[in-house]
Amino acid sequence: MTSPGRTEHLVLPGVLTAEQAAETVAGILAMQREDGAIPWFRGHHLDPWDHTEAAMALDAAGEHDAAARAYEWLARHQNQDGSWYAAYQDGDATQVTDRGRETNFCAYISVGVWHHYLATGDDTFLDRMWPAVHAATEFVLGLQQPGGEIGWKRESPEDGGAPVRDALLTGSSSVHQALRCALAVADERDEPQPDWELAAGALGHAIRSHPERFLDKSRYSMDWYYPVLGGAVTGAAAKARIEEGWDRFVVPGLGVRCVLPNPWVTGGESCELALALWVMGESDRALEILQSIQHLRYAEDGMYWTGYVFESGAQGDPPAVWPEERTSWTAGSLLLAVAALGGDEATTAVFGGERLPRGLEPDCCRP
Repeated sequence: MTSPGRTEHLVLPGVLTAEQAAETVAGILAMQREDGAIPWFRGHHLDPWDHTEAAMALDAAGEHDAAARAYEWLARHQNQDGSWYAAYQDGDATQVTDRGRETNFCAYISVGVWHHYLATGDDTFLDRMWPAVHAATEFVLGLQQPGGEIGWKRESPEDGGAPVRDALLTGSSSVHQALRCALAVADERDEPQPDWELAAGALGHAIRSHPERFLDKSRYSMDWYYPVLGGAVTGAAAKARIEEGWDRFVVPGLGVRCVLPNPWVTGGESCELALALWVMGESDRALEILQSIQHLRYAEDGMYWTGYVFESGAQGDPPAVWPEERTSWTAGSLLLAVAALGGDEATTAVFGGERLPRGLEPDCCRP
């Protein structure tokens, strides 16, 4: 088990002690397979985005060898077109349960790889992962639309592999962060990628200025905060966006709703909102959000329930934990939010974004 001494930097009042952080890290490690795969939990599926988020949490906790094994799993199982499938049963690459290829899932490797490099300074790792980052980024940009937004997936090969041109605001916002991290990797390797700079600039402009280019998913809290978390919306515009949705999505003392009007708060969305608040410089509110979800912590293993239904159902069912699962990515999002508030250098660099390349705005939209 991870020792409390390795997680002293993950202490946050009302959220985690060093011992509790060590338990949570050990819980993620227990879910990781020997080949490096990190499924949602043992017996469930792996998706590339949540796998990467869990790996980032391991790096934030100092478990660098385990995190490296997670990224090496991705490199070994990347498809020839640079993608990964959307779901692998229990992280077994021979058992694909969803052969769609989602762009935000595929792009996120660059965030994880850059985070690992900043945490370790391992140039050999960066060199080894560059082909996977490059191929994944090219796959994603193959679905960028003329307006800058990113089509959300390619259909499975069995269904013809057609590109889906509809764009999701949450997914495109995540891709925006990933493109900036991919550019940082390229810069570190002295491998200029001017097309990526243009793509990142066009995507950021679309997110900030053209909501009509994205499917309307405004009922989902992720569409509310992800443009801020992904670094496209900043400053006064970010503060205005968060204030506008606060009363709709935040349930005081319980966390953040996943989707309106459902009386269901979720740990992952709550932790991501806390990260977005930290990005905006509102650490006090971020801390309050993280404190509010400690009712989701399972004392026996230090992991976190996915969510909680806080009102009685139509059939008179009492409020309850739902679903009855404790996922690697919920715990991972909590550890990353704590690491950011605690000043972990790699985590603050990846989510704060001050040192990430911004991309080039389209000529028509520059000041």
